[in-house]
Amino acid sequence: MIKCAEILIEKNVDCPCEECRLWIDHEEDQNCTIVAVDNNKDMTLREVADRMGISFVRVKQIQDQALKKVLKRFNRDKVY
Repeated sequence: MIKCAEILIEKNVDCPCEECRLWIDHEEDQNCTIVAVDNNKDMTLREVADRMGISFVRVKQIQDQALKKVLKRFNRDKVY
């Protein structure tokens, strides 16, 4: 786990750094994606959409874009 997330959990405080790439607007998970994943484990796309206040379709679009980027990098970095 990332050190700052460990500190948030240990001190039971919300992340104050909105500029952090891991910051989310969700106080239940101390505004941290690392804490959210640790607390909730597996979530459906619908659960993510409800939690983030966006549509299921938008979450699916984001997932598809992320997977495309991961596969592109994976294929680029393959060593034969």
